[in-house]
Order: sequence, then structure tokens, then C-alpha cells
Amino acid sequence: MSLQVEKLEKNMAKLTIEIGVEEFEKAIEKAYQKQKSKISIPGFRKGKVPRQMVERMYGKEVFFEDAANILIPDAYDKALDECEEDIVSSPQIEVTQIEAGKPFVFTATVALKPEVKLGKYKGVKVDKIDTAVTDEEVDAAIEKERQNNARNIAVEDRPVKDGDMTILDFEGFVDGVAFEGGKGENYPLTIGSGAFIPGFEEQLVGAKIGEETEVKVTFPEDYQAEHLQGKEAVFKCTVREIKERELPELNDEFAGDVSEFETLAEYREDVKKNLEEQKVKARSARKATNYMGADVTVYESIDPAITTEFVGYDRLSHDSKITVLTTQSELVEALTDGEEGTVIVEETPFYATMGGQCADTGIITCPEGEFLVEDTVKLLGGKVGHIGKVVKGMLKKGDKVTLQVNEAGRADTCKNHSATHLLQKALRTVLGTHVEQAGSFVNGDRLRFDFSHFSAMTKEELDQVEKIVNEKILEAIPVKTE
Repeated sequence: MSLQVEKLEKNMAKLTIEIGVEEFEKAIEKAYQKQKSKISIPGFRKGKVPRQMVERMYGKEVFFEDAANILIPDAYDKALDECEEDIVSSPQIEVTQIEAGKPFVFTATVALKPEVKLGKYKGVKVDKIDTAVTDEEVDAAIEKERQNNARNIAVEDRPVKDGDMTILDFEGFVDGVAFEGGKGENYPLTIGSGAFIPGFEEQLVGAKIGEETEVKVTFPEDYQAEHLQGKEAVFKCTVREIKERELPELNDEFAGDVSEFETLAEYREDVKKNLEEQKVKARSARKATNYMGADVTVYESIDPAITTEFVGYDRLSHDSKITVLTTQSELVEALTDGEEGTVIVEETPFYATMGGQCADTGIITCPEGEFLVEDTVKLLGGKVGHIGKVVKGMLKKGDKVTLQVNEAGRADTCKNHSATHLLQKALRTVLGTHVEQAGSFVNGDRLRFDFSHFSAMTKEELDQVEKIVNEKILEAIPVKTE
């Protein structure tokens, strides 16, 4: 690792930290090992997809953000040890280079201790903060990982029971008349999640696949739709699918699937070590709390043990639970209509900005409100922040919510991402195999592809590249895995 320090105005400094290619590659491999048990691609058993296949389908940068999360905290701490300056603030982190086969480079802008005249300080007492990790905390962290790796097993030989995940068709009626917004098809609902109004989910217990079930409920007096407040309603429901969660056994095989360790004892010791480091870093306020442009100050008070699991490899909609809500300046218990802020949940299908690919947008809903997601950012410590504003009602910490990615936006971004691979192949065909990607920008509207070449391209070369790419697009070649 190398460090450069640049003094700025107003007692500020910028640390430029460079991590070697080999160490960056190790971090990418570690990120893959941690994520592999959750990756599902047709043609492979879940958890057994080779890293090269994942990178081929999603791009080499698919594990970059997790690798950055692994590298930045320790590298920043080492930089603090090497730096002779007296740093007194949490850093503003910016990743300046993150590309395959190149060193990983990021900057940390920090405040330096100014020269001050001390007042009276003798006799001041400071309580010592306990950073010890208990067995219960280790058990809770491992159980959370176990829950994250649960499999959803299709059930066909029994009716619905509490805790099942169902696919449901429903239509609601008030006084025998269907009402607006009361119909849904192929709707994912976990029984007992509290996602629907009180009394709805309980009445689906015992329902059989394909049989119509009537659910009778009364809308709350404070329901967000005024014309339904206090009204009795009947929902005609048909369960299409039933799935139940199957937890993995807590053994050496589980440890190998979720980590780089071969035994449960080793994995447990590593979990304890990580929890201890999180407590120490939270206490000293030395750990960077985010990067890629998000405001740092509001996130510094978040419990470092809180994480977000990305589940968007194979789905665009997912039910989860809100763990953190913030405004632009503070942690809050609720966000109300019109308020801007950040929502953090246990699991999300939203892809955060990383590696030149722009973030997902979409909506987060619960019975009491709707939150428009305008940006998604990756926060250090394994958190994902959904940034936007409440457009209806309110969201509260602890609410069960449904996260829905903008399907058209994701599809357009995926198409443009695929186009970068077509473009690189065409460039290498026309210009030569020396051409390498030097950066990119991808969203649903456009793409930019930076590459290495010793001279400007001629019009004939540009026409050739365009012809090759367009021909491949028109072939509509299906994606296959082998």
C-alpha cells in the first residue's frame, strides 16, 4: 500500500491511498467467496456458480463494491498509522480507480487538528466504552447469516401455514363493488409479515393452491386511502404458489459456503473478530462510513452491526424490514409525506452505483405509505442506502415493506451493460487484441466505454465497429451458461 498526503485549505487534507493489484484481486476473490452461496444461474446449483461465469454474465465489476468494502476500512486505518498528521474527523471517501488488473485507489478527505489553546481539562472523567463481544452477539450474527442463506422450497402437498411465502391473486370488494387499487395478480406475500392490513394474512392460513378463499377485513380508521377508512371489505383470493424457508444446518459445510473457512469453529472465531473490530472502529470514529458520493455525517451514528443483503441477482421485487431511517441530517423513527431521506433495510433487490453502472430506482411500499427511490448508494459496513422521498403516507422504522425495482430501467441498463461487452469485442476485432477497457459509464439511457489504443480511430474503423455491434444485436443471440 502507498500513501500520499496533500494539505488543503482550512485545516483539511487529502490522503491518496493506493492498494496493489494482487491485494485487490484477493479482495475480489474474498467478496466472491462470501457471495457465492446466494448466486443462482440456470445450469448451476445455487452456490456452485464459478466466479468466471458470474463475471461473464454481470461484468467483471460485479464484485468490485464488496471488494472495496473489504479493503477501504483496513487500508484507511493503516494510512492513519503511517500519516504524521493529527486527523480529527471521519473521512470523506472517494474511489478514484477501481478496475480489473489495476491498483485500487481511493482518497480520504479529512480535517486536521488546528492549534488551540487548552482550557481547564484536569478532573474531567470519561466513561470507558466496552468493546467486548459476547457469545450471544456472535450467535445472533451467525443466525442472521443463516437466515440470509435459507432456501425457498416449493410446497404442493399442503395448505398455507404461517411463515410461508405465497404468490397470490386477489381482488377486493366494498359493498359488493370492486374498488380501485384492490386487485393484484402474482403478488408475493409472506404470511405473518404484516405487509397487508390487520387480519388479512391470518385468514389465508389453511388456503390451498388453486382454490378461492374469501378474506373479510375492516380497513383501519387512519388508512391512507380516505374512501376506504373504516370500511368492511371482502377479498377474493387464490393462492398460486407456496414456498417455505429451509434453513441450512449449522455445521462445517455451512461455514464453507458462507466464508473462506473450512470449519464452523474457524468461521465463528472470524465473526467474533469482525464484531470486535466493528466496535473498536465505531468507538474511535475512524472507520469510513460510506463512499461513492453519499453524505457521511448522517450515517456515523448507525449501528455498525447493521447490514443489508443484496438479493437482486434473480429478482426485482422483495419483502424486507426497515432497519434505519434518516433525514439528510439525523437518524429518525419515521419519514412522513414529502420528507426526503434514506431508507436502509435488511435485504434489497436494488443495485447500488458501482463500477461505472448506475443505481436502480424504484419504489418502497408498505400499508401506510410509499417511498420513491431516486438513487441507491453502497455504504461501508455492508449497508445499502435507498435515497429519495416519501410520496404518500409515512414509513416507520421496523415496518415490513415491499421493495420494487423499476423493471424497465433495470432492463435498459442491463442491455447497455451487455452492449459494452459487444463494443469491446468489436474494438478488439477491428483494432487488435491490445484494446482493454479503461473505464465505463452505464445507465438506462446511454453508455460510455473508455478503452486503450495508440491513436484516434478512423471513420472506416468506426463504421466497422458499428456494423459488427449492430449485426450481433440483430442476431438476438440467447444468453446461455455452460
